[in-house]
Amino acid sequence: MVLVFGWQFPERPITSRLEMPTLKDLEDVYQLPLFELMQQAREVHRAKWPAQEMQLCTLLSVKTGGCSEDCSYCAQSARYQTGLDAGKLMSTEEILPVAEQAKQNGSTRFCMGAAWKGVRDGDKRFEQVLDTIREVSKLGMEVCVTLGQLSDAEAEKLRDAGVTAYNHNIDTSPEHYGNIVTTHTFQDRLNTIGAVQRAGMAVCCGGILGLGESETDRLRMLEVLCSFDPAPESVPINCLMPMPGTPLEESPPVDSFELVRLIATARIFLPGAKIRLSAGRTQLSREAQAMCFFAGANSVFYGEKLLTAANPGVNEDLELLEILGLTPQKPFSDLPNPHNEPASAL
Repeated sequence: MVLVFGWQFPERPITSRLEMPTLKDLEDVYQLPLFELMQQAREVHRAKWPAQEMQLCTLLSVKTGGCSEDCSYCAQSARYQTGLDAGKLMSTEEILPVAEQAKQNGSTRFCMGAAWKGVRDGDKRFEQVLDTIREVSKLGMEVCVTLGQLSDAEAEKLRDAGVTAYNHNIDTSPEHYGNIVTTHTFQDRLNTIGAVQRAGMAVCCGGILGLGESETDRLRMLEVLCSFDPAPESVPINCLMPMPGTPLEESPPVDSFELVRLIATARIFLPGAKIRLSAGRTQLSREAQAMCFFAGANSVFYGEKLLTAANPGVNEDLELLEILGLTPQKPFSDLPNPHNEPASAL
């Protein structure tokens, strides 16, 4: 194990780079005049990514509610009275038509989430998920899942089934994390990320704004993400959508300019990662979303629902993309290619 920021990272995913951005480095960039910050981020973005390309991802909750965790932002926790009924794990036959429709609508990544603390090798439900992943992967889309905590054994099985990326957000800074969740630790998150990277899957890891965190907490979160080696393949930036019945239901909305600043800073310090504008887009104007895209966000969740939260409609998103002259990224164009198809050049 290696210690960084006082946290234990597994040997493989921790960075071997000699230089990592410090908190002061992040603060200095984050505090630049807004237009200068956006312009610098845009230049980094154009140097690494096709300027008019946007990754479209669809997220489906395949097992909703009844989770034993106490994440204070989540309507799926069984500990809160949110009015959400716990559902059973969806079958492969139920999931495949949704994935097929997502592909027809233009999504190139299909993400499946289950409200679990984690999965265990040999569990019947885990085996069912593996079967579903094998079928979805045949559609030619990237496959991402978020199933909670993993060990090496589960991570390897997910990779072999066809998962190209595993989502496991760190949510906020290590210091603020215990104010949001008490049923697992920040170190538990890092341990799962280590298992994912050792298995050779891409890591999708980001956070949530609006959890009562400070500006420093947001930048500390970025500091941790910048320490991963390899860097996260994608970084979802969520704005809290307060859910009735949860401890954070009265939280104020996130300021759009603060969101743009964080996205731009993430783009500058994580140039090779897709920065995904995730939950909370229904609270953003089209102009605010366009600013986020200019600042470096090049991926969105696409479809009317994100797990239990509302999302802009498909037609609404297609109209915005057309207005901005953005086109969907092709699948596997920046991932290890499981289908041995030629990847598009960056």
